[in-house]
Amino acid sequence: MTGAGGTHHWRPGDHILWRYRSNASDRLHICRPVTVVQDTDDLLAVWLAPGTECMKPALADGTPVHREPLATRYTKPRTVVRDRWWGMGVLKLARPREPWSVWLWWDRGWRFKSWYVNLEEPHLRWAGGIDSEDHFLDISVLPDRSWQWLDEDEFAQAQQVGLMDAGQAERVRQAGRAAVDLIEAWGPPFTDGWEEWRPDPEWTVPVLPDDWDRTPAYVPS
Repeated sequence: MTGAGGTHHWRPGDHILWRYRSNASDRLHICRPVTVVQDTDDLLAVWLAPGTECMKPALADGTPVHREPLATRYTKPRTVVRDRWWGMGVLKLARPREPWSVWLWWDRGWRFKSWYVNLEEPHLRWAGGIDSEDHFLDISVLPDRSWQWLDEDEFAQAQQVGLMDAGQAERVRQAGRAAVDLIEAWGPPFTDGWEEWRPDPEWTVPVLPDDWDRTPAYVPS
């Protein structure tokens, strides 16, 4: 399916890869196979199912990244490892050229928990999925519309060790402020009812391909 500007759109149920580059590098270090929920000129929605095999970064000595003290978390040698997405799945929403994606989290029994605004590079589309770069700083949004910044310590540490220069850090802050404006205005996707969405029970869990880190040919978004 082709949309405005010649952009190819995936069909609901298609399997694609949602990937992130390592900061200050072209190397891919996160890959999550996902199922397409909706793909239009205005929105890409995907489902990350429980049990999905993914690639994620880890320290070369095997220490999980989140367990390493912040002072050395971004300076110690790293590798990538296979792991599975445990717990409830995540619905991810991304609009073209927007410097964040919005994730929806549920507790057991499909009790809606929160939205999570992940600040990141606008996505680059390619035949097999989308690529981005995480910007450390995030925002949590609760059902009562209250919000708070997350991971400000990681955002500051990334700047301190040279993973983000002052100009990029200011652009990320600007993007965060724009996201807060959207939250406080309670605009889409918060008003779109996605918290009531449920995955198709016929969907299968996507498989992580061996060439998950292949170099893509990017297409217009």
